[in-house]
Amino acid sequence: MSNVVNYGEFSSNTNFIAKDINSKEFDLKINDYFDIESTNRFFIHNRRYLGSKYKLCPFINWVYENKCYDIDSVADIFAGTGVVAQMFNSFAKKVIVNDILYSNYLIYQTFFSDKKINYSKLEDIIFDFNSLHITEDNYFSENFGNSFFTMENARKIGYIREEIDHLKNINPREKAILITSLIYATDRVANTCGHYDAYRRKLDTTHELNLLMPCLEDKYNKNNKIFKEDANQLVKKIKPDLVYIDTPYNSRQYGDAYHLLENLAEWKKPEVFGVAKKMKDRKKTKSKYCTVKAAETFEDLINNINSKFILVSYNNMAEKGSGRSNAKISQEEIVEILSNKGDVEIFSSDYKAFTTGKSNINNHKELLYFCEVRD
Repeated sequence: MSNVVNYGEFSSNTNFIAKDINSKEFDLKINDYFDIESTNRFFIHNRRYLGSKYKLCPFINWVYENKCYDIDSVADIFAGTGVVAQMFNSFAKKVIVNDILYSNYLIYQTFFSDKKINYSKLEDIIFDFNSLHITEDNYFSENFGNSFFTMENARKIGYIREEIDHLKNINPREKAILITSLIYATDRVANTCGHYDAYRRKLDTTHELNLLMPCLEDKYNKNNKIFKEDANQLVKKIKPDLVYIDTPYNSRQYGDAYHLLENLAEWKKPEVFGVAKKMKDRKKTKSKYCTVKAAETFEDLINNINSKFILVSYNNMAEKGSGRSNAKISQEEIVEILSNKGDVEIFSSDYKAFTTGKSNINNHKELLYFCEVRD
């Protein structure tokens, strides 16, 4: 039987630094890695992203601390922003981090790799980038200026991205850091509501583009592994102690929502179309978890996992939203599939659901399904 526990103290109104959790060690590590007071560096959570688990990390940690044991390695196989992987990384765990988007893969190279970098050289390059004033158009300004961005910012974004590809004497991680810095700076000045399916009609995001250096703690990055693979295939090749799963919930494809940042990261300059200026070929970023095949794809994933514990984030949106907002996998399906793998418990937390502003969803819950795998 599944045991449903309601942890209301982990509501959306709870401070992220989880003082209610009786663990000084956890408090200190959250302060170290999610320092919201920093103004001259950016942290992994400093971006807008649908479904980000930033505010839910205390809840996830509570389940981890109270249910898991003998954990040396953690795999975050749908890592998204990477904040959950970063939390486990701060606990000195070996982290396996994966996402199908190339833009996220570069961000993971920035925050989870231990490849040596020349920090002062990167600071000098970023200083020079921030000093630029670009008046000529380029691929990025021609496609995204005066819509997603001011024309001034769009010209600068495109110019900087081109320059990064022409820089000499930088290693692959240093290049990833520069592109990551540009991605975060771009997101801060985007004329959107947090994704790139559309831009706001009124161009009122007029702050000047400003790149920052990331806050890096490479001392925790030993033995981490970074992937950009289909999660269902990846689990067949890895054997972590804990697998954390945060699949897409509904029909909103992340490759569509973040097509612009993916375009910027890859920099292949494809032809774009439509009002949202999307790349025509986005098949490689399409996920079956956003389709009617979600449940059977999830079952295949769970069946092929080789670990001691499985922790799944999902929510109770199966019948609460409308159309694209409805969750593709029901709670009953998740419990049934996990129960075939081991003993299941469900923990719930109040959480404010993402909407486009047209609906008010009551009694929305973020759920954590914990499974202790049978031998």
